[in-house]
Amino acid sequence: MTTPIDRFRLALAQLNPIMGDIAANLAMARKARAEAAALGADVVMFTELFLAGYPAEDLVLRPAFQDACRRACEDLARDTADGGPAVLIGLPWNEDGKVYNAYAVLDAGAVAAVRFKVDLPNYGVFDEKRVFAAGPLPGPVSLRGLRLGLPICEDIWSEEVVECLAETGSEILLVPNGSPYWHDKMLERYNIAAARVTETGLPMAYLNQVGGQDELVFDGASFILNGDASLAGQFRAFAETVELTEWRREPQGWRCVAAPREVVEEGEQADYAACVLGLRDYVEKNGFPGVVLGLSGGIDSALCAAMAVDALGSERVHCIMLPYRYTSSESLDDAAACAKALNVRYDILPIASAVEGLEAALAPLFVGTPRGVTEENLQSRARGTMLMSISNKFGAMVVTTGNKSEMSTGYATLYGDMNGGYNPIKDLYKTEVYRLSALRNGWKPKGALGPDGEVVPANILVKAPTAELREGQKDQDSLPPYDVLDDILIGLVEEELRVAEIVARGHDEATVKKVERLLYLAEYKRRQSAPGVKVTRRNFGRDRRYPIVNRFRDTGAPAHVPEAGMDRARGAARADAIDF
Repeated sequence: MTTPIDRFRLALAQLNPIMGDIAANLAMARKARAEAAALGADVVMFTELFLAGYPAEDLVLRPAFQDACRRACEDLARDTADGGPAVLIGLPWNEDGKVYNAYAVLDAGAVAAVRFKVDLPNYGVFDEKRVFAAGPLPGPVSLRGLRLGLPICEDIWSEEVVECLAETGSEILLVPNGSPYWHDKMLERYNIAAARVTETGLPMAYLNQVGGQDELVFDGASFILNGDASLAGQFRAFAETVELTEWRREPQGWRCVAAPREVVEEGEQADYAACVLGLRDYVEKNGFPGVVLGLSGGIDSALCAAMAVDALGSERVHCIMLPYRYTSSESLDDAAACAKALNVRYDILPIASAVEGLEAALAPLFVGTPRGVTEENLQSRARGTMLMSISNKFGAMVVTTGNKSEMSTGYATLYGDMNGGYNPIKDLYKTEVYRLSALRNGWKPKGALGPDGEVVPANILVKAPTAELREGQKDQDSLPPYDVLDDILIGLVEEELRVAEIVARGHDEATVKKVERLLYLAEYKRRQSAPGVKVTRRNFGRDRRYPIVNRFRDTGAPAHVPEAGMDRARGAARADAIDF
């Protein structure tokens, strides 16, 4: 029997694994273990599915992928024969024909134990029931004189798993997570973790992944709660780190007595940092040498340019102004000022010959028809083609710059301004774009590579937004004012409110119905849009899946009250159920 101990040193590896690069993730784990050993750690802990990357989606179903992860796990297990820190690490685990989201305990040269995730999330961005089998309720793992409870991520979001671990003798809860960022997510995590700690009296180390994976950003921000739910440690957000924590057995149980206490970004600062990290990792992990984007002199492209420079550095960002006859001198001046402030390469490529060539080619079919949106959109499509051609020639990825207000209402051109590989502001409403631009002019996140001070020229923040596709055009010619539009969209998209409920907020019913109609009609465009950073609770894509063919429209009627006498079947499903 292992002799109980009264001191314990745990290293937490808050790192950025690369999806599917199992060799790189193994090397990262080995490096972190060596750091932990140098710090004097007894155990080093990694995040959920670390060896694979998270979320691996249907890649988990490939037997060759499962095999590669298991081989890496066994290789790392062999390393622990050196007497250094034991390892806790996540990977997919095939057993008896089922694949589990597993957490392995590696010590003394072998896989000493393994635990399977019980509560598989299947909502919002998560779809784990599609690829994993649910594990049985776990008991604690005995490791170096300790009984450790190892609930995996979602396992702490309800009481059952943690209650089982407490009742079977766990002394400390170590929780590996792949918890993606969205606005104010930290408060939710604290509340959930504090509830489990309060129910059990057990301290908890909550370790979260950091980094971008497609549309998701993992913010790290790992933390430790003692058994009285007090905060014992807080790690940095949006940054990798390996930190030593020290624990002591006291009369009331184990207590963390030494851990880092960092300040984490919150609110709009966290939103901005998430957009920068998501863009950086998408570019880096896909191997692009840099990015190129159209700099129009408007707020959206200016903010995207600032984010790109903060993510990659000015030398890897190429901005191009693509003017036409409707492009104002003000826009030309603002775009040049933005490029100068960011110290990026800036070129001007007029599009007149491209637009006029397309119009000439189409003239035989368009003869006798009035000019309109079709001709206006040729400008956007010419710009999109030119940017994509530059990308094809030189390898830089096109950053597309449409905001969530535009993506919601279809105020964007397919195969034009929607062209691109990634969009850092896809999940920011227009009013948020303005707020984050003003924020960035007075602050930048830790580790950002861009300059201090004003990077979005002041004039861009105050002038009326316009696509400049015709003389004197303004966005509000086609859309409600953005403060009105965004509040309606938040009601429709984030909150799934009835039209009547949004009208009750003080909005005009006809305007709300118009916005709802535009929202539904633009679904086909959103299906073809570039991926972008998830910032809100409900982004387009993973969180909100609506049919393209859809004739439903909310009539504006209030909530339905079932007619008296018509609900005689209520409870019938339960009453008629057969209990074997």
